[in-house]
Amino acid sequence: MPLHSLLDDTFTAADELNSVNKFKSFLDPEILEQAFEYSGVATVRRRRLPLDAVMWSVIGMSLFRNEPVWDIASKLDISLPGKNKLVAPSALVQARQRLGDEAVGRVFHMMAERTFQQEAFEQWCGLNLLAVDGVMFRAQDTQDNLTEFGCERNNHGDVVYPQIRMCSLMETSSHMLLASEFDSRQVGEMTLAQRLLSSVPDNSLTLFDKGYYSLGLLHKWRQKGEQTHWMLPARKDLQYSIKHQLNENDAIVVLKSTPQARNKFEDLPEMIEARLTSYQLDGKTYRVLSSMTDTLRYPYDDVVDVYTQRWEIEVGFREMKQGLHQAKLTLRSKKPEMVRQELWGLLLAYNLVRLVMLDAVKHTPDVAPTRLSFSLCMRQVVTFFISATIRSASKLPEHYEYLLETLRMLELPNKRPDRSYPRVVKGLPRKYPKKKNASQLN
Repeated sequence: MPLHSLLDDTFTAADELNSVNKFKSFLDPEILEQAFEYSGVATVRRRRLPLDAVMWSVIGMSLFRNEPVWDIASKLDISLPGKNKLVAPSALVQARQRLGDEAVGRVFHMMAERTFQQEAFEQWCGLNLLAVDGVMFRAQDTQDNLTEFGCERNNHGDVVYPQIRMCSLMETSSHMLLASEFDSRQVGEMTLAQRLLSSVPDNSLTLFDKGYYSLGLLHKWRQKGEQTHWMLPARKDLQYSIKHQLNENDAIVVLKSTPQARNKFEDLPEMIEARLTSYQLDGKTYRVLSSMTDTLRYPYDDVVDVYTQRWEIEVGFREMKQGLHQAKLTLRSKKPEMVRQELWGLLLAYNLVRLVMLDAVKHTPDVAPTRLSFSLCMRQVVTFFISATIRSASKLPEHYEYLLETLRMLELPNKRPDRSYPRVVKGLPRKYPKKKNASQLN
């Protein structure tokens, strides 16, 4: 159900509702209750900072990245009435500890699953386009985080900031996150990708980076459900035999698995059929490997064009780091459980903004949700959340409709087809500044 309908149903009366009640239209109370019970944190005691208010404080840590953590609850006005209008910092710390990280992660997954079931996303050849990729986050330099997440070491053997590795599953036409898994930096992306299998929907095509080439993983992905296809760039040293040559640039091939892979994946057969497609772009030949062996349903021209959508997940990660977190590289929390809670809150905040952007373009089919400026839309959504604390509940649907009208005006200009973004390797940092020549000294 769209947010606008929920607002209409929720706020038909009662101007006395506080901000927690107003925000319930964005996070379904049923989802919150199920998540609290599932994680074992539900309680009948009514505190000044109830669990649903703490949930909004965790989300607010990403929406209000420049604000102190203890001030977010006061800014959103989500605490129940008490002697003092402001929330004590210690009260919020204790409230976050009561909530934990499992409940926030459960809310994220339940909300993402419901959104995917209710929204009509753009499809390719009858399939939803998904993408999988990994990203790293940096945690506070504390001994607990260092022990839990691990870190890299520089050339002198000195440790640097603890790092968390995340792997996410994203719907490319809307940038909505469907699932995410994260762990210490020692856990590889392949392992995290396997944990995403339970969230893969039927009738979907998942686009991988070439680093995810594993016949065991790809076979499990294809067997996960009905028409759960995959695609990734073919390695230069790919070993295969041609079963059927479709044309000079397209063939059905047979890939042979290794004994080591079959020991790791029990149901992995010795041979797997796949489709190897090659094409030329700017005089350079590219090859993609996929599970879409039905050439009638998935024509060559369509298969050649679709892999460019994989870069949408890179844009999504940039929106999270550059937009929500405003290029602040290090997370706030100093304890591992709170780090995980903060990351789940970041993903929830990102999906909430994306959900509002979906609502904004729902009745304008000519505008895709990814063509709206995420950073500008995020600022408007944050402003709406702040002003919701001082608006009457009965007027909130009207203000929400005005928010959607504002977002529709934030459309980005058309992409330049001739613009190039070549990948470059960053140079190593230098201990001393670069020496200037004589002409630069004058």
